[in-house]
Amino acid sequence: MGPAATADFYGKLVEETPATGDQSHVPVVIWADPRIPDRSLSLLGLGEDPTPQLRHGIRALKRAGCEVLAVPCNTAHAFVPRLADEAGLELVSIVEVTADALTAAGVTAAGLLATSGTLHSGLYADALRKRGIAPLEPSTGEQRQVSAAIAAAKAGAVTAAHRHALAGVARALAERGAERVVAACTEIVLALDSRRVPVPLLDPARLLARRVATVSLG
Repeated sequence: MGPAATADFYGKLVEETPATGDQSHVPVVIWADPRIPDRSLSLLGLGEDPTPQLRHGIRALKRAGCEVLAVPCNTAHAFVPRLADEAGLELVSIVEVTADALTAAGVTAAGLLATSGTLHSGLYADALRKRGIAPLEPSTGEQRQVSAAIAAAKAGAVTAAHRHALAGVARALAERGAERVVAACTEIVLALDSRRVPVPLLDPARLLARRVATVSLG
């Protein structure tokens, strides 16, 4: 739902599409509405329920002729599966494609960098545990640093201090046994240099783009 995250995802969709020209790319309708209430605050019981606005956007995409739904907001996946079903759209889940990638890589423990709402909802933790993968989450103090970096990315105000702190949390997760670190908030990749993480950093938005291209092009 964030403008920067939306632009980032569309760029990755273009990159991940095996096109030979304009006409062989995936036809896309983008519904970018930054007025949708904060999903993380809602899940924490601190903000407005975004369901009505999400439903409105999903139905608008259905009316526009869309058949496949991709939502490059991890936290929104606590709400969108039911709404996609209501609208009759096939949801390509950013959570499931990421969990599938970890399984395919034989990962047994993965670190999660995400909004507090995503962690609280158990979206990734549940999906990973179902596949026998241990989810590793930041400590309370580390999560405050993650949240600050996400907020800065949304405001276009990421500083060297934010990048340093985020890299420190990623390294701490690796030291606790994470074989991969998942950038489970789309803004994380806008604020974290993967070269500063001692284990591979997974970008769910890119994995989502790759799966959407595959599904859409058959």
